[in-house]
Amino acid sequence: MTNEQYQEAVEWLFVQAPNYQIDGQKAYKPGLDNITKLCAFFGNPQENLQCIHIGGTNGKGSTSNMLASILQESGYTVGLYNSPHLIDFTERIKINGKNCDKEFVYHFIQKLKKLPEDIRPSFFEFTTIMAFEYFYQQKVDFAIIEVGLGGRLDSTNIIKPLVTAITNVQLDHQNILGNTIEEIAREKAGIIKNNTTIISGDENETVKSIIKEKADQENAPFVDASLLNSDLKSDLKGNYQEKNIKVVLVLVEELRKLNVSISGREIETGLLNVHKNTRFIGRWFEFSKDPLTICDTAHNQAGLEQVFAQLNSIGRQKHIVLGFVNDKKIDEVMNMLPEKSVFYFAKPSIHRGRHPKDYEDLLLKAKINYKIFDSVQEAYLSAKQQCSSEDMIFIGGSNFVVGEFLEKNLLVS
Repeated sequence: MTNEQYQEAVEWLFVQAPNYQIDGQKAYKPGLDNITKLCAFFGNPQENLQCIHIGGTNGKGSTSNMLASILQESGYTVGLYNSPHLIDFTERIKINGKNCDKEFVYHFIQKLKKLPEDIRPSFFEFTTIMAFEYFYQQKVDFAIIEVGLGGRLDSTNIIKPLVTAITNVQLDHQNILGNTIEEIAREKAGIIKNNTTIISGDENETVKSIIKEKADQENAPFVDASLLNSDLKSDLKGNYQEKNIKVVLVLVEELRKLNVSISGREIETGLLNVHKNTRFIGRWFEFSKDPLTICDTAHNQAGLEQVFAQLNSIGRQKHIVLGFVNDKKIDEVMNMLPEKSVFYFAKPSIHRGRHPKDYEDLLLKAKINYKIFDSVQEAYLSAKQQCSSEDMIFIGGSNFVVGEFLEKNLLVS
């Protein structure tokens, strides 16, 4: 297999199956019928995996990577399924921090091309069965599976996990999951399984009660991670990670109850070596120290509020590169932008990318210091040119903005 053949195969995957990352709502195929048929076609590899299922609006990527790092420090072989990817498709499926083998991806796609006519999977369903099969073939000790979108109807919900966690519930993807916190919480609580412990990391009493109500229906033990007190730290530096760490620590305790051997030392070391062990980037990722350059993929209101609050606590002049997709409610973002900053708005280079000229009326109304660019890279280079060694650059607003920036600069920095 050549690299060109691999690229062609992955391009076929993107073209053949609608992809939420690119196409938005029309790519979302709720329900488990397709994934059930797909898994059966491949012999149900997920039934031979010891899975941990992690959902939530924000924090599920950080939580799953921190847990993976701890399990790796404990000597286990850990499969990790996250989405979306930032640079290369193989980032979605990792074992002990190593991206899925491209040879496997190529050959598996050849099998997908020969599926029966009655199975018409979405892009995410394709990648989910690919992860299950890869983890099964590689005989991982544990497979940490991140929910793609929602929970109840998400294709990952076919698994029977050892333990389940919901990090938090916030407003996001309202056009699919519901317009209220309550509606979204019920969708996310759909991953709760009979007699399987559910860990909740949300501090909102309404969210807790909805998750607990579903847990009671399923006879599933309910654990409130938000009540935990811990001073343990991680190399993932966002202030919001304190809440995610609590969820991780309770996940570890529940695994210990299932006779999974994890020492206190391995917990500490695992939390402090997430980047090294899992190669997780994208959340408060320090790309450069001179000038200080931070990337963060937060893209909904709750996530951006936390990130912008942390930016406001840093006493430097800020140059902020932002970009959004078409379904983003820009007016909500305008109300929380860090003060006294210079903004560089850019169009992400995907089909769903929104050009800043389309929402310039909101920029004018916000009375901020801004410039508009046709690409993320142009915006970043302009910010870098204007930035002194005492200033800082922030890049975010969307997974696509961060991914595009890293793809252009990570290998050449």
